[in-house]
Amino acid sequence: MQYLIGYDISDEKRLQKIHRRMQKYATPIQYSVFLFEGDQHKLQECLKTILTILNKKEDDLRIYPLSKNSNQWKIGKPILPEGIIWTALT
Repeated sequence: MQYLIGYDISDEKRLQKIHRRMQKYATPIQYSVFLFEGDQHKLQECLKTILTILNKKEDDLRIYPLSKNSNQWKIGKPILPEGIIWTALT
């Protein structure tokens, strides 16, 4: 299953820690937006790691499931260099 995970972290140190941890589990789409691909167990593992850093009173974390049947549009500057095809987004 695919999920879009985004966050808004108020503290720079927490932001950097969360970003580094997210890179272990998901592909960065933008600085605070990641594409996660995996099962519920792997998603729970990712969230458990992130929630140890996140301040629930100051920060915001959002997770959106992506349907394999839905359309995906990419408008603007490409994420990957020209000639590189991201086969996970079909």
